[in-house]
Amino acid sequence: KTSVRSGVCDGFIGNRILSTYRTAADHMILDGASPYEIDRVLEGFGFAMGPYAVADLAGLDIGWANRKRLAPTRHARERVSQHADRLCEAGHFGQKTGQGYYIYEGRNKTVNPDVMPLIEAERAALGITPKTFTDEDILRRYMAAMVNEAAKVVGEGIARRPLDVDMVLLMGYGFPRYHGGPLKWADMQGLKTILADIETFAKDDDYFWQPAPLLQELAASGRSFDDLNT
Repeated sequence: KTSVRSGVCDGFIGNRILSTYRTAADHMILDGASPYEIDRVLEGFGFAMGPYAVADLAGLDIGWANRKRLAPTRHARERVSQHADRLCEAGHFGQKTGQGYYIYEGRNKTVNPDVMPLIEAERAALGITPKTFTDEDILRRYMAAMVNEAAKVVGEGIARRPLDVDMVLLMGYGFPRYHGGPLKWADMQGLKTILADIETFAKDDDYFWQPAPLLQELAASGRSFDDLNT
């Protein structure tokens, strides 16, 4: 075990950040990507499993219960995808029931053909015209959401240092080690680049894509997350 001290908030460090980057993935699905494209891109980045394969492994009913718990506090501007709820309502909770985003025979999985019709029906009901996401588009949005929420966690004092966030994601959430952790990765990309992406995404959804004050401060001053680790 690797211990990391955390302040108190909904989800602490790891699950709070996970909730945000998973929401970014759900938004991409609403807007035109498929869960299978997203899983493929993130596995190509180095994760052992993409977020929707992970959801099947953990049990879709966990996310379903969490969404119902948080529904009374949800802001009117939050975009919430409901196709996963439809799967759960049909009793499909992932690996433990043999069907979720994928269909399982033991550990072997194939794409569940019922998922995309649910997503397409949801887009139609919301009046969304799907657009194409490149692999780079998917990775940039997913990682920007992860980095931005991680910066908020550090800025609020929930995590003491950026390296504490990186340790949580590396040791507990399968972040590929050769990328160093999400905040180390962000430093290597350049914080101004990450911030510019977030500001671009905010043109379509300025509620979800609110830049972390710490990220803005570091980018403006030319500093890095690593500067806060000393």
